[in-house]
Amino acid sequence: MTENDLLAHWTTARWHIIVSQLAPTFLLAVTVWMLLEGLAETPLPVRLAAAGILLASGVLGAAAQFAAAQEGLAVIAQLRALPTVSAIGARVIASARGVDVVRFVGPAIFIAVFVALLWALFL
Repeated sequence: MTENDLLAHWTTARWHIIVSQLAPTFLLAVTVWMLLEGLAETPLPVRLAAAGILLASGVLGAAAQFAAAQEGLAVIAQLRALPTVSAIGARVIASARGVDVVRFVGPAIFIAVFVALLWALFL
């Protein structure tokens, strides 16, 4: 693959990372708003459904985020193997540690927020 091909793949992977965060973030924010509006006092099945929706969205978002980050790391590995790269290619290579943040820290933050919301919903 050429550097331009790899940079196009990088852009796609980066876009997938961004998009994979939208739905879970939106649902978490809506849940906080709904808690302020009395969600914690609704019948148990409603609270269980809210928790299930959050969990499903978070798991799917984290899986998409992790997969896109893995693809990004594959692009970085291929860029490193090229004999020469442009300044943009060098910056993409330098972002490898940031991709690890996406793979591990983002999902960890979701888990922490999800646990806090479960606490607010059920305790």
